[in-house]
Amino acid sequence: MNNPLLANTTLPLFSKIKPEHVEPAIEQLLAEARATVADCLQRQTSADYTWANLVDPIANAEDRLNKAWSPINHLNSVLNSDLLRDAYNACLPKLSAYSTEMGQNEQLYRAYCTIADSAAFANLDTAQQKVIQNALRDFQLSGIALDAAKKQRYKEISLELSNLASKYEENLMDATNAWQKLIRDVDDLAGLPESALAQAKQTAESEGEEGWMITLQFPSYLAVMTYADNRELRREHYEAFVTRASDQGPHTGRWDNSEIMEKTLALRHEKAQLLGFNNYAELSLAAKMAEKPDDVVVFLEGLADKSWRQARKDLAELREFARLHCGLSDLQSWDMSYVSEKMRQHDYQLSQEEVKAYFPITRVLPGLFAVVEKLYGLQISEITDFDSWHPDVRFFQIQDKTNHLRGQFYIDLYARPKKRGGAWMDDCVSRKKMDEALQLPVAYLTCNFTPPTGDEPALLTHDEVTTLFHEFGHGLHHMLTQIDYLGVSGINGVEWDAVELPSQFMENWCWEKEALALMSGHYQTGGALPDELLAKMFAAKNFQAGMLMVRQIEFSLFDFRIHRDYDPAKGGRIYETLEQVRNQVAVVKPPRFNRFAHSFSHIFAGGYAAGYYSYKWAEVLSSDAFSLFEENGIFDPETGHAFLTNILEQGGSQDALTLFKNFRGREPEIDALLRHCGINA
Repeated sequence: MNNPLLANTTLPLFSKIKPEHVEPAIEQLLAEARATVADCLQRQTSADYTWANLVDPIANAEDRLNKAWSPINHLNSVLNSDLLRDAYNACLPKLSAYSTEMGQNEQLYRAYCTIADSAAFANLDTAQQKVIQNALRDFQLSGIALDAAKKQRYKEISLELSNLASKYEENLMDATNAWQKLIRDVDDLAGLPESALAQAKQTAESEGEEGWMITLQFPSYLAVMTYADNRELRREHYEAFVTRASDQGPHTGRWDNSEIMEKTLALRHEKAQLLGFNNYAELSLAAKMAEKPDDVVVFLEGLADKSWRQARKDLAELREFARLHCGLSDLQSWDMSYVSEKMRQHDYQLSQEEVKAYFPITRVLPGLFAVVEKLYGLQISEITDFDSWHPDVRFFQIQDKTNHLRGQFYIDLYARPKKRGGAWMDDCVSRKKMDEALQLPVAYLTCNFTPPTGDEPALLTHDEVTTLFHEFGHGLHHMLTQIDYLGVSGINGVEWDAVELPSQFMENWCWEKEALALMSGHYQTGGALPDELLAKMFAAKNFQAGMLMVRQIEFSLFDFRIHRDYDPAKGGRIYETLEQVRNQVAVVKPPRFNRFAHSFSHIFAGGYAAGYYSYKWAEVLSSDAFSLFEENGIFDPETGHAFLTNILEQGGSQDALTLFKNFRGREPEIDALLRHCGINA
């Protein structure tokens, strides 16, 4: 078979990749990687292992594997089909087995120890030493010290966890795609803006229906929850959304993640105890900035203590507004976004629809690039001739001020069926030094914004603009690295609770007048964002900031506690724990049928298990880092250069705290975060 996944091309051949290519390619590349490891171990005597004859060839073999798996993994998220899903799932046990096998290969472990203990280790550069140190840590976390029976059990657990995560995500995607509602009478959608109605009509037409179709794709859901005057419709839509993949709601039990969640927590706990940790939270922190579970809990509870008064005040004001202006004496979860939008318009004369008109994607994307150019001296240009997986996808390259190519990225902005919800950055290719050349990094940037309708460009809410900047911050971290070794180039090897620093850092420019001028303009007239509207946006910036803060703390504490406090005799106690956390920090209590955890894919199908606190932890870092720009000027070239060279270019080559102190000149402080959120500590 002429397999595009095995072609030695710079970029994936997306249009040629078929499900039948997947398994043969992965099997061949796994065999080649195993052969490389065996060859490296057999050719040397124990005293002769070096970076050049061990670490580098194995990294290169695994890079070939990663570059084939990356487009498969990506397509499974953005262009899902039954055949591709089957091929993807068939490969998960093979990849898991390889990973465990390498992590428990005692001869390979001793070879790494030999390099670490050799006189030549001192001659390796800092990044190379970090690769070796991380590898030795990861051998321990893969069970290298376990006896044969426990190693086998570790292998079984890892495989099952991989399969469970995939099934959780599939259930969520299927449940999201399964629900839709056709509206025949437009009066039932009273309150929705023209842009949302046009999108609903376009969705109906795409399904061969007349009328307006609402779905659980997030742009559709958000429009109904924010604007629909029909309270019963809001309730119905809310219930369908918050019960996805659960034992409740319109598809009760059909794609139920309940058992998957229970098994996942049990297996994570067992894995942690096999490795000598008390619980999975301890295991999770072994490769993070935070040193022990108590540090995380103290941090989150301290942040909650500083925020809860503001949150209670926010909710009291919302309830009073609902009573006086909306005739709602019993404010429910399906009323929150609707009443909040009415209150925002009343208090600040600020309409999200009015704001959207000034943020067409045709202005936002060039504006984002202009901000990056001013900060770091980069030039971003579009490439139109490339192989793609969907007509919406665009492709760009980044050059520095000396015209050197630094990286490239795909951008896939709009929601559609068979595409996973949310927004994310993922790596397609990682930077590495090769004999005669440099392999440059390539990123995927994926969002789920409302698509364009008719001849009009897509219009973004300000929150969506912020999301785009956030994901691009991750992309810059991946693409601007100057580290040449795969294990620590770009986002590789960065402690998970620091990986959100560059992304949250970029969000700050969405609130600066000078930067907003670069990324906004009326989609019809091109007119500038009016000062009056800008003033309203700034006035409303921290609208309900207290409630938003405690909501994120609720998610973080819930995630951490279900992993730290897991007891095999009692099971996951998922909603019992969530209720306890809500009693401790939340101000809004959702209805009993709400099944939030059943769609919390960050922790059950992503990399954030016992790590969701990372968003708040890294927000302290990002706010404090940005405060230096506030002192020196938001486009100060020296400060921009310092962030570029100390943070973005360094990847995971040093500890995140060291890199932060190199940039900021001191340890991080929490004051800037509270100030940016309008919370009086």
